[in-house]
Amino acid sequence: MSRELTLQLGVNGAFITRRWEEPDNWMRLTNELGYPAHEFCGDVIDPFFSGSRDYQLKTAAEVKAAAEQYGVHITDVYTGVATHRFHGLSHSDETCRQRMKEWIYATMDIALAMGTDRIGGHWDAISVEVMEAGEGPYQAAVDRLCDTFVELAEVGCAKGMAALYIEQMYIPSEAPWTIEQGEYLLIGINKQKPAIPVYLTVDVGHMAGMCYGLEGEDLDYLAWLRRLAPFAEIIHLQQTTPEASHHWPFTEEYNAKGHIEMEAVLEAIQAGHEDADNSPVSDYMEPVDRSFLIAEIIPGSTKNEDELLEELAISSEYLKQWLPDGELRLTV
Repeated sequence: MSRELTLQLGVNGAFITRRWEEPDNWMRLTNELGYPAHEFCGDVIDPFFSGSRDYQLKTAAEVKAAAEQYGVHITDVYTGVATHRFHGLSHSDETCRQRMKEWIYATMDIALAMGTDRIGGHWDAISVEVMEAGEGPYQAAVDRLCDTFVELAEVGCAKGMAALYIEQMYIPSEAPWTIEQGEYLLIGINKQKPAIPVYLTVDVGHMAGMCYGLEGEDLDYLAWLRRLAPFAEIIHLQQTTPEASHHWPFTEEYNAKGHIEMEAVLEAIQAGHEDADNSPVSDYMEPVDRSFLIAEIIPGSTKNEDELLEELAISSEYLKQWLPDGELRLTV
C-alpha cells in the first residue's frame, strides 16, 4: 500500500554560534536566507554554559515568538560541538554519565519552551580503553547506550517530548558508525518499547570511516539513505568529499569539489521508503511520514558574516531546485 512522504527544507543553527546573540536575528536571518525550518543548535543556548536557568528559558520563549513572527518552524534542538568533547553517556564513571543526562534533560526543557518536542544529536564517545579491551566490553557499551536511550525516552515523555534522535557518526567510538550498527541500535532501543520513539539521524557527510578500516556500503551515503532514511525524521545535508565531513555550503565552488548529488539523495530516500517493509527495523517501528532535510553548514571562524550569509542564501536556492518552496511530497 502506498503512502505519502513529505520532505521539508531547513537549516541548522550552527552558523549562529559565536556570532549573533539576539533571538530575533536568529529567526529573521533564517527566514531571509530562504529556509522555512530551523534546527536549533545546542551551542546557541547551552544548559550548562549559557547564563542562568531563567535566561535560558526566557530566551527560548523569545525564540518561539520570533519563529512565529517570521514563519519559521523549529524542528528540534540538536547538539552542537560542546557535547562532542566528552565521553558522556559512554563514560565508565556513572557520575559522568549522569551529568550528561542532566544536560539532556535540561535541553528538553529548553526545547519545550522554544515550541518543539524533539531533541537529538550525539552525547557520548566510547573510550579507547574500552575498545582496546575487546569486542565484549565494546558491545556492552553499545548495549548500555540502548538502555540509556530507553531511560531518556521515559523522562522525555513525562516532560512532554515526542521523539529523540541519535546521530550516525564515522568512528567506532561514536556509535552507530556502520549501517549494521545503525540498525542494531534502532532495534535495540525500540524493541524495548520506549515511551517515545527514538529515530536515527543520517548525515550525508558522515561516511568517512575509511581511516578505521571501513569499506563498501558503509562509505556510501546513498546506501545509508536507502537502508535508514525511512527511520530518520532528520537528514543532515552538507557538501563534502568522501574522506571528510567538511560541512561545506552548496555553492558552485564547493559543488565542484564535493561529491554530494541532490538528485541521487532524493532517489535514495524514495527507494529506502519503498523498501522499508523489508528492513529488520520495521518490526519495531513505523517508517516516518515526514523528514526534514537540514542544511548543516558549519563555517570556520575566519569566515566573515557577509560571505557566510551569501553562501547560506545560495545554498537554499540550490536546494530548492529539488524542494520547490522548501517542500517536496512523494508517494512511496
